[in-house]
Amino acid sequence: MASAPATTFFPKHRHPPPPCRHFHNLRSSKPTTISCTSSPPIITTTTSGNNRQSIPSLLPFSAKYVPFNAVTEECYSLDDIIYRSRSGGLLDVQHDMEALKQFDGKYWRTLFDSRVGRTTWPYGSGVWSKKEWVLPEIDNDDIISAFEGNSNLFWAERYGKHHLGGMNDLWVKHCGISHTGSFKDLGMTVLVSQVNRLRKMNKPLVGVGCASTGDTSAALSAYCAAAGIPSIVFLPANKISMAQLVQPIANGAFVLSMDTDFDGCMKLIREITSELPIYLANSLNSLRLEGQKTAAIEILQQFDWEVPDWVIIPGGNLGNIYAFYKATTTFASAIQIGDPVSIDRAVYALTNSDGIVEEATEEELMDAMAVADSTGMFVCPHTGVALVALMKLRERGVIGKNDRTVVVSTAHGLKFTQAKIDYHSKSIKEIASKFANPPAEVAAEYGAVMDVLKKHLKKVS
Repeated sequence: MASAPATTFFPKHRHPPPPCRHFHNLRSSKPTTISCTSSPPIITTTTSGNNRQSIPSLLPFSAKYVPFNAVTEECYSLDDIIYRSRSGGLLDVQHDMEALKQFDGKYWRTLFDSRVGRTTWPYGSGVWSKKEWVLPEIDNDDIISAFEGNSNLFWAERYGKHHLGGMNDLWVKHCGISHTGSFKDLGMTVLVSQVNRLRKMNKPLVGVGCASTGDTSAALSAYCAAAGIPSIVFLPANKISMAQLVQPIANGAFVLSMDTDFDGCMKLIREITSELPIYLANSLNSLRLEGQKTAAIEILQQFDWEVPDWVIIPGGNLGNIYAFYKATTTFASAIQIGDPVSIDRAVYALTNSDGIVEEATEEELMDAMAVADSTGMFVCPHTGVALVALMKLRERGVIGKNDRTVVVSTAHGLKFTQAKIDYHSKSIKEIASKFANPPAEVAAEYGAVMDVLKKHLKKVS
């Protein structure tokens, strides 16, 4: 039986975080006000008589492309259209940490929390509420947002109690409760916003393209449609669900259905975007990771800035693993509180976070999805992978009964209705579907209905 994509676990840092670093240079005998709703922060001062003191100019928030995990002076502007370093390696978005450190942890926590649930553009978005840590130099008018993010952190009490040995602090981060039904929205709002900025700068871009098995194309097409930017999608023929296929079609994307798999589509889109003025939107483009990392910061906010013991992330192209790692490292550094495209990034993240990798078979993930659904969730198969891995780690005692654990759910279950139907109708070959719950066929007669109901009630009582 083939194994499903791996799942990654990030444990809580083993050492206490360093104390908050305060920006002492701002202190003077004059009152200083820091606005918690502006970007970048505005500093205003008052003076009286001859009591005049100069206040040092704040470093502007900025970011740039640098080669991933390399010691080099090579760097590029985010306004450059570039996806690889000179050596052919991945690029990373590097923020000016010294500029961010001008403000202490309390400032950043207060700023981010003050924006949650607001309608002030664009800060009502879970992504753009952290604009300074995402894409600090973009003008607010260039941002394309559906107020994505701010997704539910579901307390999976019944699942943990009945299926994980009484686990009482289990949570599911429903990133699929988003505009197009997957976590891909978090990254796509950043990428399409930057493309919108570049086109206004008269950069030679006629559209944005991606290879996709579904969710990326849905997010790309929706955000491009909102921006009025043409989108081009390469899809492997007959290998995605209708719910996923209909989204780029409905959003007006130019869809190319190809007789190949995702890797074949990816190879072609990379070749095409190197020759035509089409911006590459796949996770090879590190801009998307800047949006995806905000889900990790949201988890911290939802726990009142306490770091959970474990974060479990289902992996496909593995960009999300590095995105979550980036959020926790930025969190620690800036506010001082304790053959996939992104394989190198994922390995780096695992190595530097005491991470663990587990895997699940197709049958295991489908069973886990069915069990989770029976406790009130309605999750995607990818989340099933994470739940299987969680179960295995619980059985081995790696994750404790009282460990605070967050499972990241990447897409809405409604995108995979056919898979669920096939499971519950027991029509998937080589899968027993032991938790199937098919409809009971019964004649439309009082006696027949009573007989079936009594039998069922006796079984569940």
